[in-house]
Amino acid sequence: MGTTGMGTTGMETIGIPVSEAALEAKQTGLIQSLREMGSVIVAYSGGADSAYLAWAAQRALGDRAVAITADSASFPESHKHDAEEFARACGFRHEYIETREFENPDYVKNDRDRCFHCKDELFTRLDEVARERGIENVIYGVNVDDLGDYRPGQRAAKLHQAKAPLVDAGLTKAEIRELSRRAGLVTWDRPASACLSSRIPYGTPVTIQNVKTVDRGEDALRALGFRQFRVRFLGDVVRIEIAPEELERAMTTEMARKFTAIFKPLGFLYVTLDLEGYRQGSLNAVL
Repeated sequence: MGTTGMGTTGMETIGIPVSEAALEAKQTGLIQSLREMGSVIVAYSGGADSAYLAWAAQRALGDRAVAITADSASFPESHKHDAEEFARACGFRHEYIETREFENPDYVKNDRDRCFHCKDELFTRLDEVARERGIENVIYGVNVDDLGDYRPGQRAAKLHQAKAPLVDAGLTKAEIRELSRRAGLVTWDRPASACLSSRIPYGTPVTIQNVKTVDRGEDALRALGFRQFRVRFLGDVVRIEIAPEELERAMTTEMARKFTAIFKPLGFLYVTLDLEGYRQGSLNAVL
């Protein structure tokens, strides 16, 4: 995929406070640091950050980089498709590995450390593959902006000594998106996402059944043309969060009927629309 040659004006549209030269220097430094790692496994979800990291790792290391995706019920089927398509388009090695977090009672009970147990399982499995194949490093796509949020998964990554090259390069989310756009990567404006278990409030057990219910509901919202949203599973109640810029379209009588037709057959007694709209980590408000 070639460079589009975006200039400073393009960077300003997404609020990047550094010069084009400084941004290019960050990418050059990232690729050099990856090259020095010798061989890597990329924990790859197909989101904007891990996709960019997998692309950069392939540029730096070729076949000595392999992107591995968790084959888990908590990973949306649509995201698996997107991850596969992007890997094919970029030509990097891509594999799945089965994870078994739903067999862990500490994960299923869904307390504030759920994400730790999920990522602990993922990195345990990736470490096993790395040892079996003689791969030197496991890396993942956390960026500088992620460091201030409540993310127990980062604690699991540190426990397993997984490396964070995007952080080491000083890259923010906006900079990753801009570099992805300039490289022609279709993931540059992909909406932020998270595993399906993040739609279940803390304290409500996560099960394969309820995450699959969420997945079906979100697939239906996607089919209606919405782009950024979440389906929050609240027992008999579903709370639909739609991005503020799309909320006006959602707040019509016709759309209310469509939402009801989607979610009542999925087992919800009450279908609600959150008037604040989508915001990342809304279920963390209870912490």
